[in-house]
Amino acid sequence: MHPRLDDDLIHLPELLDTVRAQAVRLLTGLDSRPVAQAPAEHRPAPLPADGAGLREAMEEFARRWEPGFSAGAGPRYLGFVTGGATPASLAGDWLTGTLDQNPMSGLDSSAPDLERETVAWLRELFGLSAEHEGTFVSGATMSNFAGLATAREWLGEQRGVSAAEQGVAALGPVHVLSGSPHSSIGKALSMLGLGRSAIRTVDLLPGRESVDVARLAEALESLDGAPAIVVANAGTVNTGDFDDLRAVAALRERHPFWLHVDAAFGAFAALSPEHAHLTDGLDAADSVCVDLHKWLNVPYDSAVQFTRRRDLQVRVFQNSAAYLGPMGDRPDPVHLTPENSRRLRALPAWFTLAAYGRDGHAEIVRRDIALATRLGERIAAMPAYRLLAPVRLNVVCFTLASAPERVGELAAAVTGSGEAFLTQTVHDGVPALRAAFSNWRTTEADVEQVARTLERLAL
Repeated sequence: MHPRLDDDLIHLPELLDTVRAQAVRLLTGLDSRPVAQAPAEHRPAPLPADGAGLREAMEEFARRWEPGFSAGAGPRYLGFVTGGATPASLAGDWLTGTLDQNPMSGLDSSAPDLERETVAWLRELFGLSAEHEGTFVSGATMSNFAGLATAREWLGEQRGVSAAEQGVAALGPVHVLSGSPHSSIGKALSMLGLGRSAIRTVDLLPGRESVDVARLAEALESLDGAPAIVVANAGTVNTGDFDDLRAVAALRERHPFWLHVDAAFGAFAALSPEHAHLTDGLDAADSVCVDLHKWLNVPYDSAVQFTRRRDLQVRVFQNSAAYLGPMGDRPDPVHLTPENSRRLRALPAWFTLAAYGRDGHAEIVRRDIALATRLGERIAAMPAYRLLAPVRLNVVCFTLASAPERVGELAAAVTGSGEAFLTQTVHDGVPALRAAFSNWRTTEADVEQVARTLERLAL
């Protein structure tokens, strides 16, 4: 054994205590750490020949890299839709690395069964029926990819072919209809060989990011009975808007289409009694995307993909090999996603659900919604700003009242202050900023600090 490895193994307990102390220091310092900062240019160091051992590696990381990292797990990181890591999920993540399980096969451990239990808990959390079977993936992009890959196979089934066996050319023209598709939908279609140009954008309701269901019906009618894919949205990134999922699903009575719902963070609205109606009809979807490192507050990376047609999913992703054994009636995860190996992503989710249950996570969701509403009220009262949409869930979308074109300068100033992190967007042609609340640590005091920062930096 290499002497450095041998020495680290001998002293592993005390070294792990040092890592624990460093992690505690980072966690307790989140509030004082700059929420985000423009990355400084780093000249790559040469690859060490012999290495210095774990202790010195930790010291080098703390010296060279740690100062430039964001407080992404903290309460005022409101860019993108980013959760933190609850104490239980963090413990689960540490054990994930310690156990180092590859849960893709049930030949050697019970890890796949833990994943199945976690998926069942999540299915119940979001109000999905037992017909929806799920599997873990890396994030919303891969969840959308897996759902649309299964949809692609469904299109082939309608036409008597299999894209998985014969290739996408066998499908002929493919039509994907959506009102406000997330950018990951186009990326997934590109990877699936269907092409970004397959997306046909449908008109929205006035002043909304929600699809006009009457226009969607007209678009489907224009296909003359050809099967299609409809991507509905449960929580748009700009304004947190929702399609009328039940009304969209009802169109299948007249038109053949696969209904995929991108509910990356919107599915969590089911945990708020005042907002649960927004997810009505989610169970009618053929496939559903939910991103767990958003509002479930588990560490990156973690998402889940649900579908009613696991048979088609297996047809796409099956990995037949003698060493894997027979597939059987309950396919292992290796047959359900593009990955043949990965970490046990379910364990942090299992820990946080076991530790805090439905009620604990519902409290996080309700509090974040209330805080987003409060920030929206504070911004609406500032003459320098203008809300671009009502705060429907957990996203606040706003712009500079007199100079929207200077939003980029404002975003840079907010980041430079170290007090908060907001991301830029364009909503209905207007440059804007958006603040997305999904962190379990965020409080009323954080909202007030963000509001004061915006008041001070107003252009």
